[in-house]
Amino acid sequence: MNQHESFSTGAEVRRSLPSRPWSPGESARQDMLVRYLGAVAAAAAGHAGPKAPPSSAPVSTAPRSSALTGALLVRDVMDVPAASLRDDLPYREIARLLARERVGALPVVDAQDHVVGVVSESDLLAKVAIEASGRRPGRAGRLRERRLRDKAHGETAEDLMTSPAITVLPGATVAEAAWLAALSRLKRIPVTDHEGRLVGAVGRDTLLQTLIRDDAGIRAEVEDRIRAVCSPGDRRTVAVTVHDAIVELSGQVPAATGGRLVAEIEAIADVAEVKNLLTVA
Repeated sequence: MNQHESFSTGAEVRRSLPSRPWSPGESARQDMLVRYLGAVAAAAAGHAGPKAPPSSAPVSTAPRSSALTGALLVRDVMDVPAASLRDDLPYREIARLLARERVGALPVVDAQDHVVGVVSESDLLAKVAIEASGRRPGRAGRLRERRLRDKAHGETAEDLMTSPAITVLPGATVAEAAWLAALSRLKRIPVTDHEGRLVGAVGRDTLLQTLIRDDAGIRAEVEDRIRAVCSPGDRRTVAVTVHDAIVELSGQVPAATGGRLVAEIEAIADVAEVKNLLTVA
């Protein structure tokens, strides 16, 4: 094997290896992520609102009257109160507050608590980098660079923030908020009332935990569907197991009842698959 072949083989091996040691919970975390992506995809496919507006317009999701009955809403899971920054807060104090809250970004509010923008660690790092470089903008991208430099020379949250802020209403569903977070690549979204005042915040981790129930939670809902669909005599014959969001049904029920039951369980958002082992009574 020559040197080039040896290097290529080594590179292939490196790509096939994980970047860190495999932990006992790795499979479960990967499964949760895949299920979360599926829930976000379903929310995106069913989203009836308009396409995302241009960056110059405020962004917010509104509750839909046609949303799934009984679906969890943002108000049910949001953090209250939510940390925020005054628009006149100096940038060094912004850095301290971000570190204290252990978050990468915080909403900026005016004197009436209206969310007017968001300041992130990236905004602070860009300020330091631009000031330290001392480089003047060249011809290519001159306008964009000047805007960045003007922003970086600011000293307060109002100067440094990204505006308008992407927000969500308390009456939006958790699935809609997850869709918005994925679309906007945000880890945390401010929650505002209809007047734009800050009332809370919701994080991507919370959305994941809310959208993706464990097997016990899925089984409880499946059993509710069995009670709703099957007669008392039929439901005693139905056995259900749930593993990694895969539901397995066995027992004897009438054909019409079995078909309806499977359709009801397949409609549960967290269910990845239904293995129908039911036989006709």
